[in-house]
Amino acid sequence: MTASLPRIPWQVTGNHWVSLPCIHPADASLHMVGAVHAASRAAVEFAGGPGFIDGDAPALVRIAVEIDGERASIGSEGIAWERESGWIPAFSCRLGALVLRGSICAPHDKAGDIAGAVISMSVENRSDKPVDLRIGLEGTLGHRQVRVRTARAFSDVHVVVAGGDTSVVLAGAGAESPMALVVGGEGDFDLGLMESSASWSLNRSMRLEAGESHDAFFHLAAGAERDGAAAMLRVMRRRGGSAMIEATRAALREMEPASGNTAADRLIARHVFFCYFMSVARAIDESHWYVVRSRIPWNERGLTIRDWDALMCVLPAVQLVDHGLAREILLRICELHGYSPGGGVHYLDGAVFEPGFCLEGAAAFAIAADAYIVATSDDKIVEEPVLAESLYASHDDMQTRRDSRFPLYSTEVNPDGTMPIHRYTAHGNAVAALALDILRHTLDEKTSEKIEDPAAVRAALIRHFSGVQPKATLHASIDLAGESAATDNPSASLYWLPYFDLLQRDDSIYRRTVKQLDLLEPSELVVRCARLLGPSGDTAFDWLRRAPLDGGFASELVDPDGKAVASGGDAALSGLIAHTLWYSVHALGVKG
Repeated sequence: MTASLPRIPWQVTGNHWVSLPCIHPADASLHMVGAVHAASRAAVEFAGGPGFIDGDAPALVRIAVEIDGERASIGSEGIAWERESGWIPAFSCRLGALVLRGSICAPHDKAGDIAGAVISMSVENRSDKPVDLRIGLEGTLGHRQVRVRTARAFSDVHVVVAGGDTSVVLAGAGAESPMALVVGGEGDFDLGLMESSASWSLNRSMRLEAGESHDAFFHLAAGAERDGAAAMLRVMRRRGGSAMIEATRAALREMEPASGNTAADRLIARHVFFCYFMSVARAIDESHWYVVRSRIPWNERGLTIRDWDALMCVLPAVQLVDHGLAREILLRICELHGYSPGGGVHYLDGAVFEPGFCLEGAAAFAIAADAYIVATSDDKIVEEPVLAESLYASHDDMQTRRDSRFPLYSTEVNPDGTMPIHRYTAHGNAVAALALDILRHTLDEKTSEKIEDPAAVRAALIRHFSGVQPKATLHASIDLAGESAATDNPSASLYWLPYFDLLQRDDSIYRRTVKQLDLLEPSELVVRCARLLGPSGDTAFDWLRRAPLDGGFASELVDPDGKAVASGGDAALSGLIAHTLWYSVHALGVKG
C-alpha cells in the first residue's frame, strides 16, 4: 500500500450525491466537496487548494462570526463533536459569552433527491447585555480535480460569481466543466466576492439581545452545471434546512440495524452508514446508481470496484438497512458487471480497469442473489432478465475453470487481486461449491442437471486440501500435482469456510486450522474481521470495538492496536465489517 493517511482526523459525512470527507475538527470548515461524474468514470472534487487532504489549503467553506465588530475564532476555546444517528456531524463551542452550535448534514430521505448539504448554526447569547452579531459563511475555490484513483487537476480557471437570489456560484471557466456548486442561505444575506482570489462570503448582521438565540441555515447545492446547481438550491430553500435535517435524522433512525447488543449496534451503525453513503453513489450528471470501493480521496482503491467487493462487501451492508436500494444495487451490478463475472477490477461503469479472473468474484453473483432473497423474501427477482443472464454467465465462467480430473476450480487472482501461491484455493472452492448449490435450484431444469454436484466439490476440497498428518489441517492452496501452501491469504482467509457452508464452526479440522492462524498478528483489517467467525470471535469483537481505525472507519492496513496505517477510508471494507459483525452477533452468538 502506498496511499498515505491525512494528518487531520477529518469529520466525514455525505449522501449518495455528494461526499464531504474533509470537515475540519478544529473549526467545522469544509475543505472538499465531491460527487461522482459518470461520463468521466470518476469523482469530481472541489477544494480550497491542492493540499486540502492535509489541511494545507484555505477552506472551501468556513463559518464566519463577528461579535461587536471583532472576528471570533471558531474552536479557539475548544470544540465538541458528536455524530447524530451515527452519521450527521454536530458541534458546539464557546465564543466568549456566546455559544455556537451547528451541524453539517447531507440530506437523505425516501426521495433521496437532494444533491447538496445543509449547514445549520444556532448562536445563543449567554451574557447579560446585547451584542452586535454578524454570522455567515466564506470560502475559497482554489482547486478542482477529477479522480479515479489518483487526482488530476482541471486546467481551466476557477470561477466565483454571483448567482441569483443572493447566492454564489463556484465552477470552472470552461463550458465543459463537469460540476458546479452554488451556496446560499435562508433569508437575507450580504454577498461579497473577491474574484481575483476566487473567494466569497455570505453574511447577515443583527443585534442579539441577552438570552436570545439566532438560527441560520445555509445550503450547498451541486449540479452537473451551474443552472442545475442553482435549481437544486431553490429546492433546498423551499424545503427548508430544519425540515431536511429532521427528515434525515428520522430516516437514519429507521435504518439503524438492531442486533440486540448495544455495543455491536453502535459499531455496526458507524460502518454501515459509511459504506451506504461512501460506496454507493448517484452520478451528478445522469442520476444512475454506481458502486465503488470508496469515495474518500485518500483511499488508494478509489472509484474502482471488484465484483467480490460489490456483491459480498457493499451489497450485504446495504441489505441490512435498505432492502429497496439493495434490490436496485444488485440489478445494477448485474447490468454493469454481469457480462463477465469475476473479470477483474472495473471502472464504476463496468468497463475493465484491470483484468484478472477471480473465482470468488464469479461465484458471488449466485451467493449475493440468494442472500438477498433470504433477507427480503423477494424471490421474484430471479425473473429479472439481467440477473438471470448474469447467473448463467457466472456458471459458464466457473465451468471453464474446472479441473479435467477433479471437481475443483482454479482462479487467476484472489479476491484482493493478489496471485495465489497455487491456482486452486480452499476459499475459492468453498465459495464455488456454495454458488453451485444455489445455481442448481435457481437455473432452469435442463441447465441444473449439468451443474457440478456441490457435495462432490466439498468432498474433493476436504480430501485434496487436508494435510497428511493424523490431526489434519487445511492448506490454503494447492496445484493438484502434489504441491501445497499453508500460507493464508488475507482476502481469501480460511476463517471464512464455515460462512460458505464447507465446515461447521466447531469442526475439528477447522478449529485446528484456524488455531494456527490465531497465533499471528495480522496487519490486514479484513483478517481481523474474518476472525469474528472463528473460535476467537469474542476476542475479535473486543479488538474491533477498541480499534481507532481511520477515524473510526475501515483502513486496509492497521497496526496491532487497530490504528490505521495505509489506505484508509475504505467504505467497502466497512461494509464487510458491518455485515460480518451483525452476522456473528445475530447468528453465532458472539458477545464480546
